[in-house]
Amino acid sequence: MVGWRSTAEGRHLKGRRKADTGPEIMLRRALHALGARFRLHRHIARGCTPDLVLPGRRIAVFVDGDYWHSCPAHGRRTPFVGPNAQLWTEKMRHNRERDARSTRLAEQAGWQVVRVWECRIRQDAVNAAKATLEGRTLGPADWPPPGQPSATDLPP
Repeated sequence: MVGWRSTAEGRHLKGRRKADTGPEIMLRRALHALGARFRLHRHIARGCTPDLVLPGRRIAVFVDGDYWHSCPAHGRRTPFVGPNAQLWTEKMRHNRERDARSTRLAEQAGWQVVRVWECRIRQDAVNAAKATLEGRTLGPADWPPPGQPSATDLPP
C-alpha cells in the first residue's frame, strides 16, 4: 500500500490533539463540578488506555469524537476522495475496531465501560457527566433521526 501523501485539504489535520480535546475537557469539568474525582489516561490493560477513569467506581470512560469514531448521527456520510481515500477508509475502520477492542479489554479487566459521544457532551455536558457517574453510555445526540424508533422504543 502506498503511504500518506500530503495535500492542501488535509493540512489542517496535522495539529489535531489526541488527548485533552475540547469535549474531554468539557466532560472533565462537569464531572469535577459534580464532585467526581478521576485519573487521566490510566493504562488499565495492555492496549487499553481510557480517556479517564473513576477508580472508586471502576468506570473507564472513552470520549469518542464524532468524526474520528464515525458517529452515526454526525460522522462522515460520503466516501473519501483524493490520493489518500483508501488510507482514510482503512483508518476509520481501524478506529472502530480499536474502540471495540478497548471496550472488551477494559471489561475483561473488571472495569465498567462508558463511551460518550462528542455531540452528547457538546449538547449537555452536565447530563453526560451524570450519565457517566451512573455508568450509562449515551447514544449520539439527535439519534436516531426523527421518525425512526430508538432502541428503547422497540419491543423486547
